[in-house]
Amino acid sequence: MASTAEQAVDNSENGGAAATGGPQRVRWYRSTFYNMTILGLCNLAAPGIWTAMNSLGAGGAQRPYLVNTANALTFCLMVVSCWVSSALVHYIGIKGALIFGTVGYAPYAAGLYANNRFGNEWLVILGAALCGISAGVFWMAEAAIAIAYPEPWNRGKALGYWLTYRLSGQIIGGAINLGLNADRSEAGKVSYTVFIIFITIQALGPFFGMLLTPPDKVERLDGKKVKLEIEGNPWPEIKRTTKLFFTKNFLLILFFIGQAVFSEAVFFTYLSLWFSVRARALGSFLSGIVAVTGGNLLGAWIDRTSIPLKIRARYAFWVIVTLQGAWWTWATVLVTRYHHTRPTYDWSTPGFGAGFGVFIFLTLGFQLNYLFLYFIVQNLSSDKQEVIRYSAILRGAESAWQAISYGIGSQVIIAEVGGIYLNFGLWAVAIIPAWLVIRKLGTKDHDISETDESETPSEIGQVNVEADTKRG
Repeated sequence: MASTAEQAVDNSENGGAAATGGPQRVRWYRSTFYNMTILGLCNLAAPGIWTAMNSLGAGGAQRPYLVNTANALTFCLMVVSCWVSSALVHYIGIKGALIFGTVGYAPYAAGLYANNRFGNEWLVILGAALCGISAGVFWMAEAAIAIAYPEPWNRGKALGYWLTYRLSGQIIGGAINLGLNADRSEAGKVSYTVFIIFITIQALGPFFGMLLTPPDKVERLDGKKVKLEIEGNPWPEIKRTTKLFFTKNFLLILFFIGQAVFSEAVFFTYLSLWFSVRARALGSFLSGIVAVTGGNLLGAWIDRTSIPLKIRARYAFWVIVTLQGAWWTWATVLVTRYHHTRPTYDWSTPGFGAGFGVFIFLTLGFQLNYLFLYFIVQNLSSDKQEVIRYSAILRGAESAWQAISYGIGSQVIIAEVGGIYLNFGLWAVAIIPAWLVIRKLGTKDHDISETDESETPSEIGQVNVEADTKRG
């Protein structure tokens, strides 16, 4: 029986279309909001805490070079695991893939703990490898779930809500580290106690994943069933995923993906090189809050179905691109100066605000770009199976760019200035190709059906819901 927390009105007697003219009845523990919350908790426990550690700069280490090398290994392996992840869904389902994807994160944190406390290096590399094998699968699974589970009019807000949890990990980690290191105004590594807390949280990831509702049991307000499965032989599925990568639309946004995610290693390395321990902790904390706010505002904008898709896509694109250009200009001027003056800024140091501010804004830019990429993929996908494939190649491409970024960031000159110069160049190169895709969204040249896009809660009663909306 349905609980008292059920939303909206009854189904028609046959469980089909919303004959009453309103939303469908759903049970809270199978609702999209519940499942986005579970997905968010998985995100917090796995990549959220990973981001928290790296947002301290160099994974909390005194120097970024070993950690950047380990992260490059992680992302190299993620390229492979992302690529085959849609085939893995064939065997263990999307829920199983999500759970599998969470298991490698705790060993990564354990490696950083051992290095921080005992100077051990081999466990950092092993932990990074285990993280890479599982994280690629996690990235695909969470992206597919985040795009496919919510109702059409809730997708932007759902994406913002889900990604809030990833940044919540960063905020929590920053707050803990700030409390433990508030008196440390010098450069150095963070307290090892912080990593014990991080390992504990990451170990909870698989248990959060077990609480996810399988796609066929999800109940949406529009009455439509969620299908996220890969049928048939997995080898043809891998070939279909590979073929999708080489489509014109995806290749055109490849550099836009690159300029978006290449920056993570760049601004985390920047923070570790030029700021004190407590300033790094403050940066982790404040940047997360700013990014959460900005991401949710962007999510609300792209959900404004009263505004044509064409307008939402174009306005969001040009605002993000313009702001990103301003921040890279600012960062380029600063690191050129820092390369010669070799500062260590604390919040009590003159000139702290200018250097610290650009880190906050670059973190905000990463979040805005990240969410906007999901919006693009959602509008390029023609069916639910293609959602899985696009999620796999998007996350695979992100991993490849981040492997390059962290890999070259292990070199001193790239860590200090070259990373920011390269990212600025990527930003410039990416604009025109990405615009060729964005300008078609919501126009007659956009060959993906937008029936889903135009639905609103008040219109659900007029939508013909397929027979498979029946619930047992």
